[in-house]
Amino acid sequence: MTATAEHRPRATTRATSPLRSRPAVRRLLEPQTLTPADLSMVLLVTEEPADRPMPTVTLAEIPAVMRDAARLGIPSVKLFAESSERDATGEISLESDTLMCRAIRTCKEAEPSVAVMTETCLCSYTADGLCYLTDRHGRPDVAATVHVSSSQAVVHAEAGADIVGPASMLLGTTGGARRALDEMGHEGVSVMPHVIFWSSLYDGFRLTMGATPKAGANREFQINPGKADQFVDTALRMEAAGADMILLEPAQFTADVLATLRGVTRAPLFPFSVSGEYTSMTRVEPETGRRDVRLLVELFTMLKRAGASGSVTYAALDIARQLT
Repeated sequence: MTATAEHRPRATTRATSPLRSRPAVRRLLEPQTLTPADLSMVLLVTEEPADRPMPTVTLAEIPAVMRDAARLGIPSVKLFAESSERDATGEISLESDTLMCRAIRTCKEAEPSVAVMTETCLCSYTADGLCYLTDRHGRPDVAATVHVSSSQAVVHAEAGADIVGPASMLLGTTGGARRALDEMGHEGVSVMPHVIFWSSLYDGFRLTMGATPKAGANREFQINPGKADQFVDTALRMEAAGADMILLEPAQFTADVLATLRGVTRAPLFPFSVSGEYTSMTRVEPETGRRDVRLLVELFTMLKRAGASGSVTYAALDIARQLT
């Protein structure tokens, strides 16, 4: 072989050009796109019909919504429920007739095949609106928080929840939930903790559900959005503690950490598109009254490309209707 031949560049294999291929070939070669099966529907449950920053549902409205979700192919729902009663211990959340428990039962009775995800947190049950309990000096009481959060997981499982979601960002709550579930015979219930970048995108949810801390923005255990390594490390530590899957939020700011995690874990990863994304990336068309969700479709398509197992969104029904 001559030196010239040895160093001659090899011809590269050219991907089929969409400018030259026929429509049938383009459809053949297009990657898998977003489907309703890639979505989880968020429900904010209130005791009575409410005019609040984010859309809410009552128990009476849940069955119809669940039937719509099942008909459209949405496989899961993420529940949040308000509480009109609060105290210093958050133990009101452990009663079997809380709104959360009644909502779980209503969802499962309406559509047993749709997976029910819950949030196990204290911000809706504590007098100060914090996601954790404090000691007499006002410092986070980790042991007490883990105990109540883990007990919440069991209560939700007994009501019929399929997946419980420790959301305070205290690392001990993931392992605590797993141990408590196993000890009470709920080995089949999954644990999906939230891993959270702090952001102003949560304001709509907090105002709707009365979960705004009295002391201001609650960032003690949430992660600075500039610290991608900390986010990834936290997610992996939660997986090691017993997490079956991981919720990443807010969705639009987690694409990089999602792709990184996808390369180092096989755990299902679910970006959560939070309230501020819903209000800023969608709008209601005055002519039709329909919600324009095109930007969210693009966001969730990108996140699926980056490795998301599914996306959690307030707009699940609107998107599913558009996709079908």
